[in-house]
Amino acid sequence: MIFRHFDQAKNRNIWKLGRGRLPQTLTLRLWSIMTILVVTFSVPNPSSNRSLSVAPLASFPFLPITETPAEPTPVLAYYYIWFDTRSWNRAKTDYPLLGRYSSDNSRVMRQHIRWAKQAGIDGFIVSWKGTYKLNRRLQQLVRIAEQENFKLAIIYESLDFERNPLPAEQVAADLKYFIDRYADKEVFRVFEKPMVIWSGTWNFSVKEIQRDVQDKRKHIFILASEKNVKGYQRLAELVDGDAYYWSSVNPDTHSGYPDKLIDMGKAVHENGGIWVAPAAPGYDSRLLGGTTVVDRKDGETLRRQLEAALRSEPDAVGLISWNEFSENSHIEPSQNYTHEALKVLGEVYR
Repeated sequence: MIFRHFDQAKNRNIWKLGRGRLPQTLTLRLWSIMTILVVTFSVPNPSSNRSLSVAPLASFPFLPITETPAEPTPVLAYYYIWFDTRSWNRAKTDYPLLGRYSSDNSRVMRQHIRWAKQAGIDGFIVSWKGTYKLNRRLQQLVRIAEQENFKLAIIYESLDFERNPLPAEQVAADLKYFIDRYADKEVFRVFEKPMVIWSGTWNFSVKEIQRDVQDKRKHIFILASEKNVKGYQRLAELVDGDAYYWSSVNPDTHSGYPDKLIDMGKAVHENGGIWVAPAAPGYDSRLLGGTTVVDRKDGETLRRQLEAALRSEPDAVGLISWNEFSENSHIEPSQNYTHEALKVLGEVYR
């Protein structure tokens, strides 16, 4: 795959040949002729001694190839490692097919990665900040992703539970921790350098962000998480792009949102940055005190949002989300939706 990255010294885009989609998938794309891939699962349920039988995702035909096709835009799903077994008692209307798991469960992590790969997802954008528990879980996920040949990126959670910003000194220390331990890991090479999305940049001043990123961008790409062109342009010279986390948009009532994504992608690319466009299968915040509901419409909402994301010419699609069950934006196989979202992804990306 050819990747664009930003050369800070020369202030321009550079296109570089690099690894993107997994070698096994690439081999299938290039060499398979009318191959049918049928995926079946027999997954252990961590909460019981019974085996959990899961229906096949889909059958995907591979047509004869007369020339090398362009590689698809990488798809990265936002992934949360904060779950304890008690987490499932709050604000949930749906539950995983794997049971009410803890994010310490390595078997669950491995199954998540295998499901994601089979649906055409290239990697996870892992929600993280520096705590003992999350550091331990990130380390475990990195080890499993390396074994499974799966990519990772980070969304750094700079806001606390009440949505207040963390001290800038803590942000700087956490970014240094990540660089020291993971900047040289191949598993984080979705792009030329590891990608870290700074969630909540709108709550920090230009001076704070400049102080925290100035000695770190030579090791990692740091993206803002701004919600509009004006917000991104405030920070454009301090960051390596933007990733918009927009889980609640309703395609039926917000007809102009594809144009908003196009405008944001254009602004980021004009500055030589990486643009990560959002797409979500649906949304329901009522148990979190909100009122917004976006119906999934049997997968049609996800199809439309993927189409809108791709129209903005992103460097990656940020799929919201693998397992944000409280906001009901999850695509992980679940009791209510089974494998519906993964089948949609399979139709679009395989």
